[in-house]
Amino acid sequence: MYRVDTNVKGHLEIAGKSTTDLVEAYGTPLMVYDETMIRDKARAFRNAFIESGLSFQVAYASKAFLCKEMVRLADQENLSLDVVSGGELYTALEAGFPAERIHFHGNNKSEDELSMALDAEIGCFVVDNFLELELLHDLAKQREQRVNILLRVTPGVEAHTHDYIMTGQDDSKFGFGITNGQAAQAIQIALRKPFYTVLGIHSHIGSQIFELDGFEKAILVLADFLQDMRAQYGVILPVFNIGGGFGVRYTEEDQPLPIATYVKAIAESVKSLFTEHQYPLPEVWIEPGRSIVAEAGTTLYKVGSKKIIPDIRTYVAIDGGMTDNIRPALYQAKYHAILANRPNEECTELVSIAGKCCESGDMLIWDLKLPPTNFGDILAVFSTGAYGYSMANNYNRIPRPAVVFVKNGESRVVIERETYADLVRRDR
Repeated sequence: MYRVDTNVKGHLEIAGKSTTDLVEAYGTPLMVYDETMIRDKARAFRNAFIESGLSFQVAYASKAFLCKEMVRLADQENLSLDVVSGGELYTALEAGFPAERIHFHGNNKSEDELSMALDAEIGCFVVDNFLELELLHDLAKQREQRVNILLRVTPGVEAHTHDYIMTGQDDSKFGFGITNGQAAQAIQIALRKPFYTVLGIHSHIGSQIFELDGFEKAILVLADFLQDMRAQYGVILPVFNIGGGFGVRYTEEDQPLPIATYVKAIAESVKSLFTEHQYPLPEVWIEPGRSIVAEAGTTLYKVGSKKIIPDIRTYVAIDGGMTDNIRPALYQAKYHAILANRPNEECTELVSIAGKCCESGDMLIWDLKLPPTNFGDILAVFSTGAYGYSMANNYNRIPRPAVVFVKNGESRVVIERETYADLVRRDR
């Protein structure tokens, strides 16, 4: 199911580097990213849009995984950057990312965060609600600073995904509803604000989407909405942001479409519907995050204790868990894993992978076939590159893992492992 590269010793390799060597050098838990794969995914999005002939921006959704080196990589690959907090913005600016390619999201941006972004003169604010619509403009007016905005709208389209990561339906904490008239009201207010340049609208219908129909339905609703806004207010908005949410493979049950297929469907829908409305073709923005980094990431753990409950279950514990990957506990996310030091041995044992936290819910994988496990084996969990480290926490005062990038057999640390001293540094 997953392509497994091994070296002469039969050990799993990632981007030409032995996982056993990585564990010896950096310890466990360890998050390992195949740098070339990240770059290839980013280029696939850009190349597909170039092929479409549309003007575009591909903005990396930094919430999926962010550190200074990831910011630099996004810049090198000519991506824009989607941030949703002051911390993500600060990281981007500290890494030297061009402020004019930063888009600031979020449903409850603070005054300090908005001021920080205004100071940096970022490229665009994605305004999420009526409070922000007024607050941001008040701050811009005080500075006599003109700002570019998109208005986040909810098209009333429900994606086929988990409830926790579905965002485009009417009942959502994000954005202005189209069906209840709030989106039109927000457009009217924004157009009257002298320090706003209203670039367009933004929509995001959810995450882990494997079908095209959700995007196509959303584009239909949004194109009709823009046509209505032109009729009501005489305005043509030049930017059309359809968000992200493109599915990735975690297990063999997942069947994501090729990146080019998603982009082609979006581009063809935009061309068809906007041409039908005789509306100038907009610049299309998208925000892939998970689909750029998820499959490039692998987490390595050491196997610890084993608990055999006859006729019920065998638990195999690892030295990580919900502190470095909370997704299974949060919304029942599924993963596939192998023994990195013995990937080619026959899988004869059905086990469940338990984390080390003091929670019964700290279970990483249920019912996984592995070779008989031994203390000290290395478990490699695939497709952990998105929302693993970015959601990592210090529950039970467990330090967060190190993160390394690997390319052409060479590895480098991009985030150092936390120490116990780090855990108490801010204590008083």
